[in-house]
Amino acid sequence: MIRHILLIKFKKTSSDAEINKLKGLFESMPRKVEGVESVEWGINDSPEGKNKNYTHSVLMTFSDEAGRQNYLPHTEHEALKQVFAPLLEDIIVFDYSL
Repeated sequence: MIRHILLIKFKKTSSDAEINKLKGLFESMPRKVEGVESVEWGINDSPEGKNKNYTHSVLMTFSDEAGRQNYLPHTEHEALKQVFAPLLEDIIVFDYSL
């Protein structure tokens, strides 16, 4: 398994409706893309104050390297990026294998 972590900082102009649409697109990936096992969406609620203005996270689990390689160029991923890019101020992407 491979974990794919996104830490997201949205532009101040990004609306709640736009962010919720993006959330739905992420959450639909396991049904649409072979090899995507699960997706979790989270909003920072740490009391430590060390999130550096990153407010949201996505944790995706790929079944294996083939699943990740299927997802990255997939048309559903490309469609998601078209919605995501205009909302995004910054992102950290971090993957690791289990």
